[in-house]
Amino acid sequence: MDLAEEEPAGDGEMEELVRISSANIPLVENHLHRTHFPGMVRKKAYIFDGLGNYYNKEWDLAEGSGQEFCWYHVELPKGNQKLSQSAQYLIDVLCPPLKLQDILSLVSNGPFCGHVDGALVFRVNSPGPPASNFTFRLAARVTENSVITISLGRVPRLGFSPVGQSLLSEIPSVESPSYHRGERKEGSGFVIREHVLEFLLTMNHSEEADNPVPKSVSELVVHILDTHVDHLQDVVTKLEMELDSVELELDRGGFALKKEMLDERRFPKMHLNLQRLLQVIAHGEQVFPRVKEKCSSKHWFATEDISSLEEMIGRLRRLKENVGFLANRVNALQAGLDSWQSEQINRKLYYLSFLSIIFLPLSVITGVFGMNVGGVPWTVQKDPALKDGFRNVLALCVAMLLLVLLCFIFPALYTRLTAWHRRRSLRRSWSHNQRSFLKRTIGIQERGGYLRI
Repeated sequence: MDLAEEEPAGDGEMEELVRISSANIPLVENHLHRTHFPGMVRKKAYIFDGLGNYYNKEWDLAEGSGQEFCWYHVELPKGNQKLSQSAQYLIDVLCPPLKLQDILSLVSNGPFCGHVDGALVFRVNSPGPPASNFTFRLAARVTENSVITISLGRVPRLGFSPVGQSLLSEIPSVESPSYHRGERKEGSGFVIREHVLEFLLTMNHSEEADNPVPKSVSELVVHILDTHVDHLQDVVTKLEMELDSVELELDRGGFALKKEMLDERRFPKMHLNLQRLLQVIAHGEQVFPRVKEKCSSKHWFATEDISSLEEMIGRLRRLKENVGFLANRVNALQAGLDSWQSEQINRKLYYLSFLSIIFLPLSVITGVFGMNVGGVPWTVQKDPALKDGFRNVLALCVAMLLLVLLCFIFPALYTRLTAWHRRRSLRRSWSHNQRSFLKRTIGIQERGGYLRI
């Protein structure tokens, strides 16, 4: 089974991207390999002749001879299984001939690069839940005529397939309302759907066009690492597009949208995903230079492939800077939402304080006139001269309310009056200076003198 024929991880758009027929790929007879966990991992085995051709082969973990070399790839499922369960899957499909130390060096978390049992082993496994889209695990065991790789889920562009049998080789046209399903107009070309086009824009590479068949183990190693970097770049591009759309939503949205983003903790979650992505890139920055250093001493590793490894290290550094910029943008958006939330709280507290200031004097007045003691004016019910006491108390409340409102309005009025007075003074001084300047210049012109500066 070809790597490019597998079901891609994601939203399902790739089902419309790749339509590959493996009829023209020679297939060696594949014997069944009995395992204790059938169907839990995907296994792909290839043999390369060193001349640009490759064939499917049986899963026997044998090494090539002469110019031939073999590649065995294992895809671990993206689920909620424990790390020990992933190790059991690898023991089931790789032992023998691999030993326990080989399995542990491939499946453990964290960056690693070194020689294990005579083979070069490196890994960039990031800790985290395997079901997360920001958990990346890639490990490889490299010898002179064999490469064994383990990945968590599908890695785009990792396999090989004919270029001319995919959607990328079609002549596209924009979908229109007059287009009916299953109908093509002459000269209109292949109609591409909008959601497929959006998915293609998140990819920094084509799925197959820049995927030549390696002619040596060194080219295969470079290809594996290059696909890993491309996968990280795709995730960063998708995050950039998501962040741009969120910024547009914030500019157009109102109270409900901002409140929803705060309740969902959207930006803290995005910031956490960026930190996980930074950790994966940091692992690559640690491992790739050591891989280049150890491969440079191998006689079967070509010099131009060493240069390719150096270029990938530079790409990782630029990618790390880009992720740092995204983290700063997320922090800025979160700070803007926090300031907006503080402003809403302060506005509500202002209204509450305003109401409390209004009703506090009124409550004092009603409390005074509601006391059951003697001597309080307008409280004697039998005195006919004080029959307007209730009206007097209401008038006193209204006067107190007007006084409180005047206290609030007075600062604004004072500011407006001072600004108006300042503008009037400046206008008067300007007109006075202009008249005096004209008088002086006219007098000097009549005398034929010069104006002293």
